[in-house]
Amino acid sequence: MLVLRLLNVVAPAYFLCISLVTFVLQIFLFIPSMFRDPSTTPLFSPALLHGALFLFLSANALGNYVLVIQSSPEDLGKGLNLGEGAEVVADWLDGSRLPGSASPSTHFCRLCARVTQRHDHHCFFTGNCIGSRNMRNFIMFCLYTSLACLDSLVAGMAYISAALSMSFANPLAFLTLLPHSISEFFSGALLSSEMFVILMLYLWLGIGLACAGFCCHQMLLILRGQTRYQVRKGMVVRARPWRENLQEVFGKRWLLGLLIPVLNVGSDYRRQKEK
Repeated sequence: MLVLRLLNVVAPAYFLCISLVTFVLQIFLFIPSMFRDPSTTPLFSPALLHGALFLFLSANALGNYVLVIQSSPEDLGKGLNLGEGAEVVADWLDGSRLPGSASPSTHFCRLCARVTQRHDHHCFFTGNCIGSRNMRNFIMFCLYTSLACLDSLVAGMAYISAALSMSFANPLAFLTLLPHSISEFFSGALLSSEMFVILMLYLWLGIGLACAGFCCHQMLLILRGQTRYQVRKGMVVRARPWRENLQEVFGKRWLLGLLIPVLNVGSDYRRQKEK
C-alpha cells in the first residue's frame, strides 16, 4: 500500500514533467526550426499551422487532465446509503457491501478513501479514480495525449532528419536510430541536445501507443456498457443498445467535448445530480 501511495504522487509529477519538456521542445526548438525565412513566411505556413495544432492538442489534453482531477469521486457516505459507523467502512475496505447499500458497480478505493459510482479503475497518472463523473474527460485526456505525442513525434523526426541529414523513408531507420545515436554520442559525434531529442522520440512513441490502446479498449467497454471493475469482478450487466451506452458517458452534446475541455454535458449522471 505504501508503494501504491508513493506511485500515486510520483506518476502525476512525471506526467507534468514530460508535458513541460514536450512543450518547451515544440515551442523553442521544433517550431522555430520550421521557419526558413521569417520575413517571407506566409500567413498559413506549415510552421504556423503545426504550432496551432500542437497548442490545440495540448490545451485539450491538459484541460481534460485537470477536469479528471477536479471531478473527484464522491465523499465517503455522501449521496449513498452506506450507513454509519466503522463496521460499514470496514465492509467496504474488505471488498464487501451491505445488501441494497449501493449499486453493484460502486466501489470504495483505499487510495482515494472515497466511493466512486460506476467505478472503472484508479488512474495513478491523475491520482484519482475514474468513474461516472470523469469517464468522458478521462477518455478525452487519453485521446488528445496520444495525438499530442504523435504530433511531437513527427515534428521531432523532422528536426532530427534536418539536423543529422538523414532520411526516415526506410522504416528500419527509426528502429536503428537509437543504438546508432548512442554509439555516436559516446564517440563525441552527436550533441547532447540531439541525443535528448532522440530519447524523447521513443518516449513519445511509447506514451502515444499506450494512450491510444487504452482509449480504444475503454471505448469497447463503453459500447458494451461495462467497466473494467465489472469485468474484473465478473459482474453481469444488462444488455442495452450501444447508442445508449455512449450517451450515458458522453451525453447528447458530445461534440462540444471533442472541441474544448468541458465537464460532462447532458449525461445521465448530471441529470440525476440536478434533480
